[in-house]
Amino acid sequence: MDDLKRTYREGEEETKEAWRKADGDESISDAVGNAGDDIRKELGNAGDELRTGPQGAVDDEKEAWLRSDGDESLADRAGNLGDDVRRELGQR
Repeated sequence: MDDLKRTYREGEEETKEAWRKADGDESISDAVGNAGDDIRKELGNAGDELRTGPQGAVDDEKEAWLRSDGDESLADRAGNLGDDVRRELGQR
């Protein structure tokens, strides 16, 4: 899933840069926009990498926190199921 997001971010950034260059003149606002898009892309990719962590450590911590009150509610089970699905999709 993270690869899909990364590909989307890169495509979006390249499209915006091409659109800004379409008039043949790259102004200061174009350069600032391109820099902002690049920063957003890199932060998004870094966030995805941190979120998954080594072997899903973040998901394991989150699952433990959801169960910490001793009562696994329907919301806890739904959250854990969502995390399990994301973990499974990421491994494929």
